[in-house]
Amino acid sequence: MSTFVVYIIRSQSTGLHYIGHTSNLEDRLTRHDSDRSKFTKGKGPWELITTKECVTKSEAYQLEMK
Repeated sequence: MSTFVVYIIRSQSTGLHYIGHTSNLEDRLTRHDSDRSKFTKGKGPWELITTKECVTKSEAYQLEMK
């Protein structure tokens, strides 16, 4: 059974926060830090602030939108 994670990261260079959800947090954070994510590109490095595990992708998406 997959779990999904809602996460908040903060740019160490701009102070900008980004909220997202994923089923593979380690890979997703690597993508943010290596400029492979459109919104966060060029704004890193990124620091993980918090995470919240969810049972379904739908639950994670709904929490992300709050």
